[in-house]
Amino acid sequence: MFFKERRIPYQLINLTEKPMSKGELTSVLQSVSSDDLIDRESRAYKSQGLEYMKFDIAKKLLEDPSLFKTPIVRDGKKATAGYQPEIWKSWIANTG
Repeated sequence: MFFKERRIPYQLINLTEKPMSKGELTSVLQSVSSDDLIDRESRAYKSQGLEYMKFDIAKKLLEDPSLFKTPIVRDGKKATAGYQPEIWKSWIANTG
């Protein structure tokens, strides 16, 4: 809604239909830490008992896209995970 309300073009990609590639994940991880990219409140996280396990977050995200904190928003090399309107507003302000 944030981008639609502001008439900013965007591309919506359903990660369960078109999972993120390893290269795309690597690119997002340049801006967002793996800890901030995984949704520890998600049903998938809890149902897999991940709160009690040690695991490679990036590998687990590639295996199960339902673990991503969404939306993942990219602007060139910058990225955010989760609802981050203040950051997106700063991106918009810096493009004009």
